[in-house]
Amino acid sequence: MLDEKPPAPFDWKNPDYSAILRERIARVARIRANPQDVPALKLYYKDHISDFINEFCITSDPRAAAKGRPIFMPFVLFPRQREMCDWVVERWLRGEPGTIVKSRDCGASWLIVSISAALCLFYPDLTIGIGSAREDKIDRSGDPDSLFWKLRTQLRSLPVEFTGGFDEMRHSAHMRVWIPETGSSVTGEAGDQIGRGARKAIYFIDEAAHLDRPRLIDASLASTTDCRIDVSSVNGTGNSFATRALDGKIPRFNFLWTSDPRKDDAWYQQMCLTLDPITLNQEVNCDFNASTEGQLIPAIWVQAAIDAHLKLGIRVAGERFAALDVGDQGADKNAFAGRRGILLERICSWSGKNSDIFATTVKAFDLCDAGEYRSFYFDADGLGAGVLGDARRINEDRGKAGRPPITAKGFKGSAAVDSPAGELVPGRRNEDYFANLKAQSWWSLRRRFEATYHAIGGLRPFEPDELISISSECGELSSLVLELSQPTYHLNSVGRILIDKAPDGCRSPNLGDAAMICFSPITRYIALWTKLGQ
Repeated sequence: MLDEKPPAPFDWKNPDYSAILRERIARVARIRANPQDVPALKLYYKDHISDFINEFCITSDPRAAAKGRPIFMPFVLFPRQREMCDWVVERWLRGEPGTIVKSRDCGASWLIVSISAALCLFYPDLTIGIGSAREDKIDRSGDPDSLFWKLRTQLRSLPVEFTGGFDEMRHSAHMRVWIPETGSSVTGEAGDQIGRGARKAIYFIDEAAHLDRPRLIDASLASTTDCRIDVSSVNGTGNSFATRALDGKIPRFNFLWTSDPRKDDAWYQQMCLTLDPITLNQEVNCDFNASTEGQLIPAIWVQAAIDAHLKLGIRVAGERFAALDVGDQGADKNAFAGRRGILLERICSWSGKNSDIFATTVKAFDLCDAGEYRSFYFDADGLGAGVLGDARRINEDRGKAGRPPITAKGFKGSAAVDSPAGELVPGRRNEDYFANLKAQSWWSLRRRFEATYHAIGGLRPFEPDELISISSECGELSSLVLELSQPTYHLNSVGRILIDKAPDGCRSPNLGDAAMICFSPITRYIALWTKLGQ
């Protein structure tokens, strides 16, 4: 709030905190030279928690010592960390729960304690709970891995003007910290009965996917808070964290390693060498189905495809077109994907709640104009069937205004396969191998990801047109990665492949569906249809 941004971009891989430390020292000096401004500053930071963390809080990394850097450093938030902070505060203000699906080592623990500390410093009579399966994860004397060690360290490091009168010797006990000026507190609990009988403004569950008996904890927390925030890496689908994260009923925040500017392909390749495939896909790629039989597209394949055209030196060329997956005007979202050749260059979603199909179609046309797509496919099963008529009406209006038409073609996943006598899988006729066009299209997408994974690893020769590349700047990348690795497949009674897009009660993968439609085998007709204006 008080200062200009650093003059040069911050180097996250080789951080130099000297300029930031100098600015923090100058900031505190300005505050102490103008103590009358402190009340106004507190009012500002009360509504801008992420700014407070970014300008005053610290973090630590014991690994930094081996690189000749200080263990303690300013907590400089990168964009996704700031988004997580604002997202948590929004859940609290709305009085609703949330789940945070995270890769390992993304700073989520320090964010949890920093958010808790800041809220307690600026809001009166607030009670925040933090629960975990094991007590030593919550609080153990002298253990930097425990959450309350981080919390006390955070409070000790703040300028005295913002500590709220906190004194560690007087205002701290085992699994408890309180702020005397506001009367707010943070308490910790472990075991199966966390939260029972208590009332909390926010309750964080640390590593919720790894609780021993999560159903008991669900019961004990049922009346504790309106804002339960589960924070965890993934651990398969057989736990309540997975249910809460996948069923679409609770807001979800995805925090994948690809959003961390400290990590790159070299870091990921090191993880590939040091972790077994299931652990890699669960804890790094946030793949809920990593150990699921019949997973269609493993997350490791999807990760390989991010910017694959750059990694392989492929010049992107080909038709530009898009796909629209229509939501249900409720919790289900509309999704749009834009493609040029092998590159998935744009992906986005929006709620259709309190709207209609015509408004969704108008939005799709606007996105096509912005991306210079002259054609798009839409999901013509169910609600999407109405897009065709709306598209015709919109094109009539465009013609009157002297604007070029945009071709809209229906994609019916329930229809028969494309090119029945052809062989997407060598030796198997399409009509014998796939139950419908949806199964064929998802399988075609799987083959692209598999070929790309092998090409990136130098395992097989490749034809560029048979690959897929996902732009790292396409939009909702983290959500897309999770959704693409969600579907499973199985054989029906006559030996044909069926796709289950939402196994174990997961929400529909709208972004994944849009990408699948965009790369369906039937898109080879798009140039002809666009030319004919059909």
